[in-house]
Amino acid sequence: MAETSKNLGAYYNDEISRSKIWQVIGASAVGTMIEWYDFYIFGSLAPFIAPLFYPPGNDTFAYIAYLATFAVGFVVRPFGALFFGRIGDLVGRKYAFLVTLLIMGGSTAIIGFLPAFAAIGWAAPIILLLVRVLQGLALGGEYGGAAVYVAEHVPDHRRGFYTSFIQITATLGLFMSLAVILVVQNLMSPEQFAGKAEGISGWRIPFLVSILLVVISLYIRLKMEESPIFQQVKSTGMTSANPLIEAFTHWDNLKRVLISLFGATAGQGVVWYAGQFFALFYLQTILNVNSVSAQYIVAIALVMAMPFFVVFGALSDRIGRKWIILAGCFLAMLTYIPIYQSMQSSAGSNVVTATSQADPVTGAIKLTPQTTAADGTLKPADKVLPYTDLGTLLKNPTAWSLILLVFIQVFWVTMVYGPIAAYLVEAFPAKIRYTALSLPYHIGNGVFGGLLPLIGVSLIAQTGNIYAGLYYPMAIAGITFVVGAIFLKETHGHRIWDEVSGNRET
Repeated sequence: MAETSKNLGAYYNDEISRSKIWQVIGASAVGTMIEWYDFYIFGSLAPFIAPLFYPPGNDTFAYIAYLATFAVGFVVRPFGALFFGRIGDLVGRKYAFLVTLLIMGGSTAIIGFLPAFAAIGWAAPIILLLVRVLQGLALGGEYGGAAVYVAEHVPDHRRGFYTSFIQITATLGLFMSLAVILVVQNLMSPEQFAGKAEGISGWRIPFLVSILLVVISLYIRLKMEESPIFQQVKSTGMTSANPLIEAFTHWDNLKRVLISLFGATAGQGVVWYAGQFFALFYLQTILNVNSVSAQYIVAIALVMAMPFFVVFGALSDRIGRKWIILAGCFLAMLTYIPIYQSMQSSAGSNVVTATSQADPVTGAIKLTPQTTAADGTLKPADKVLPYTDLGTLLKNPTAWSLILLVFIQVFWVTMVYGPIAAYLVEAFPAKIRYTALSLPYHIGNGVFGGLLPLIGVSLIAQTGNIYAGLYYPMAIAGITFVVGAIFLKETHGHRIWDEVSGNRET
């Protein structure tokens, strides 16, 4: 039996992965990237959409309400992880993320057609909220399926390298959302894009583009075969009768879930959202950088950093996953304040505080970046880096200073995110893998990470301190470093095929 198992493992590692692995990665990555794109255009377009879907008269209230709706999509992701994870462990990986792709694509298209508050009143924000819930549920099932599907096709000794291409899809989806938005903005006037002129509102186009992208991805995914490990698990009767119960009521498995959450994914989640989403918010809202210029700054930093997902994924195959992930959390915690102080200095808007004032009618908090006037009093900060064209922007040394500072933050993201799919797959047994790894991943990213923009805005509004929003990700990253250093086990070298082939040698 042992010899047969070794032969199966050798065949799996040396033949199947060589002939199919790039097809598997391509099919999985395209669909996952599109789901991230769908999920993130909602956040990337916040300044344009927020005033349209809430009562007029208080833009700050609308922006915070929109961020809350945005955050709901993250909060429900763990429920999607449980629901679709169970399907993935019982029925199959492929079936689960075919369904999630259709739900995400349909939800995104609805936003593209949804009438604004002026047309249908309170039905607009209610429908927007419900659609965001569907998006969150779909994404909760998508990532785990894609990560497991790729990991169960690849050689054990290169799992970090190959799964890092799935890790790129989240940042690539964000980059793609920014790129499509910028293309549409450059083809339209600001009034047309914001929906203040005749014709289709430009902000709707990125949502509608999703329909074509989903059709292409669905066509590719329908041709995919089921994971060979899941086929082996199912054919030998090793599937779990109830993966939810087995994953979360058996102490050994639950302990792995808790350690993975507090010792890896919580810190990874806040570092991811601080380095990309919070950086964009900070440039636009606090430092008063022109909105289009800020999007280009973040987009360029993302492109520069993306190769490092693969670098750190591959490095984790050599030296292990644990300390690369924890080093990223530790470096982020140490450097956020200096980085954002440098961003404030580089931007040149001289913002020193953000004053808040309660609206006398709604009670909502209005946030206004302030600078110091010549007489020592505070005054609203001016806009900086006005956008004319990309070439002019790239000749501006201020823009490159900000690109570098955002790049450093995204570099920390590549450290924590590049190896984490390989770690999560290796941390849990095959028969409950989809369910068990999805929950800590989506709580870490969806709750701890996804709430960062809302918590950051609230802390700045309450304190007036433009750096107060960083305290939250710094605290979570610090907790993750300590918990992970003590309790997180190194999974590098784990042979997942042996779990189902009968060979227990490592």
